[in-house]
Amino acid sequence: MTAPWRPAAGPVVCVGETMAALAPEPPDSVETGESLRLSVAGAESNVAMYLADLGRAAVWLSALGDDPFGRRVRTAVAAAGVDVSGVRSDPNRPTGLLVKDPGPTGTRVHYYRRGSAASALGPGILDDPRLGSAALLHLTGVTPALSPSCAALVERALAAPAPDRPYAISFDVNHRPALWPDGTAATVLRDLADRADIVFVGLDEAQHLWGADLDAGGVRTLLPRPRLLVVKDGGRSATAFGDGSQVTVAALRTEVVEPVGAGDAFAAGFLAGLLRDGDLTSALRLGHITAASALRVIGDHGPLPDSATVERLLGLTERAWVERNIPERAGHTPPARRGSIHPS
Repeated sequence: MTAPWRPAAGPVVCVGETMAALAPEPPDSVETGESLRLSVAGAESNVAMYLADLGRAAVWLSALGDDPFGRRVRTAVAAAGVDVSGVRSDPNRPTGLLVKDPGPTGTRVHYYRRGSAASALGPGILDDPRLGSAALLHLTGVTPALSPSCAALVERALAAPAPDRPYAISFDVNHRPALWPDGTAATVLRDLADRADIVFVGLDEAQHLWGADLDAGGVRTLLPRPRLLVVKDGGRSATAFGDGSQVTVAALRTEVVEPVGAGDAFAAGFLAGLLRDGDLTSALRLGHITAASALRVIGDHGPLPDSATVERLLGLTERAWVERNIPERAGHTPPARRGSIHPS
């Protein structure tokens, strides 16, 4: 019996923009709150930070403005154990900024990133020597929407056929409608995703892009080439499609404080699990565990359970897994509920 595919051993390199992030304390909105909390937010650096939390060697490549926000971002990502030595400081362009605005119908995110340092990234970043030892390059659909040079970066990364690449490529579709001219995202994102080795996409995201009647199997039909495709069905479950295999794992029930960033956490958990032993059920479980950590905090990066708790959760029977809720943080015990895992 052929062993399931997984990337070779080595670091995971994540490439993309990270911004300074402002958010009010719940239950306030930006309009009603008296203060805003400063953190950092970026899909690719989120993945890198959670990978480092899970014990994987992680590198983040990007560009930041030579400004206080940029220094704050660099320090925060490095503090999580991520290698940021390849992040460039741009003296002429600013660090991007986003503002999270929670509301009764969900969190709206306002971006101030036009002309940012990261929007000037281009294909040359793929020549960084840190990619020489990489097992995996992680990209998202945010990057090709930022600028023509960023689109060229992703295009170059995916240009070579999978067997000829020096590392595997992971691609999170991460559709951000506000970044794309009308009518352009669906074709571009489908083409890029279908050339990656590992793909993450939310079911509702896929339905918005490629057809309202799609189910997880229909997404696989649209994206047949990736070695692994993970379709996340909100707070219900996630399904991984491999070479002729299909595995579905229910989401954990957990308190949802704020959902933005949980999709990145899920991707990191899945990748860490995949690199660990290649077992898809364990990888999906670790994705859910990591996503729950993001759902329970205002910022994008929340603390993971201790390693003993993670191992215990990974070892649960299927029935116990479905019924289990991640233990509440000390001194904070609101009712648990299932939470969406795909926004980021």
